Amino acid sequence: MGLFVMFTSCQVGDKSVPTENASAEIIQTLQNIKGKATLFGHQDDLAYGVGWKYVDGESDTRRTAGDYPALFGWELGGLELGHPHNLDSVPFDRMRNFAVWVYENGGINTFSWHPYSAVDTTKNSWVNDTTVVKHILPGGSHHDVFLKHLDKVAEFFQSVKTSEGKAVPFIFRPWHEMDGGWFWWGSQTTTPEELRSLFRFTIEYLRDEKGLNQMVVAYSPDRNFNSEEEYLTWYPGDDVVDIIGVDNYWDFRSPEGIAAVIRKLETVATYANKTGKVAAFTETGSDRVQDTTWFTQKLLPALQASELTRQITYVMVWRNHGLNHFYLPYPEHPAADDFRQFTADKSIWLLNDLKGMK
Repeated sequence: MGLFVMFTSCQVGDKSVPTENASAEIIQTLQNIKGKATLFGHQDDLAYGVGWKYVDGESDTRRTAGDYPALFGWELGGLELGHPHNLDSVPFDRMRNFAVWVYENGGINTFSWHPYSAVDTTKNSWVNDTTVVKHILPGGSHHDVFLKHLDKVAEFFQSVKTSEGKAVPFIFRPWHEMDGGWFWWGSQTTTPEELRSLFRFTIEYLRDEKGLNQMVVAYSPDRNFNSEEEYLTWYPGDDVVDIIGVDNYWDFRSPEGIAAVIRKLETVATYANKTGKVAAFTETGSDRVQDTTWFTQKLLPALQASELTRQITYVMVWRNHGLNHFYLPYPEHPAADDFRQFTADKSIWLLNDLKGMK
């Protein structure tokens, strides 16, 4: 079995976490590495990469750096409509098997969800021309439809079990980048109060009504904040969030932007410390990695900039769709050596590093 089986009980902050709360396995792991290392993650790493799809044991991270990522990202969009595969064409049956493999081999799974609108199910997450959120909250005209969507999500999570029937713990990162205007739950069509209510309802329903105690919850707005107060604009509350995160691609695009990346990571880590939680860089990357030193000269310095940024417990780059859209260099790419140097740094952990932690 994986790394996490060793934990029979644990302490998170000053609160004892019962053994039956499977989410404690992930929380304790992240608490243990806080300030020591940052786990490297990659979206859809086992499913496909540059020049291949669904090859057993394949991984662009492993092809380039010699080991799998420590954290594996997956996407649920389309599940709510009963589709057999997600919006990136990954079959949910395969995703379930991948997630079990990750757990049994000592890694961590994290799931995002870009759902279709419950008000108009022909519209995906990026169609933001109508108001949706207020209509799917309790009392709203389409709340019952939204409940059915949540039931589909819960059913999938409940099905992710080992052959012995153990529920696989996972990180769930819903309603991310809500401070941007590109999603139907974003700032153009949704108020902070509505988003906080939606986030809270989603988690309470999945935890309390559906019993998903193997779920760890991440909060991850985009880069649109310059203070803790602004960062918390959309925050649903300490009782429903476990991981204090941020998504940030944009700030890396200019030389002076690295300072902004660092400030925002420090804001995240500071709030995590205040609340006894852990901080994460939940999404980032450089599409096609056109800067061949991006990993060692931009991402690594940001993560190592200060005592606070060194407390970021994981960082995840986006998927490798193909030669026109990828965030991790494949072996022949000009940035491959730079990526190998990045992952060789003692502060960046891949899967075997995480498995070796005592």
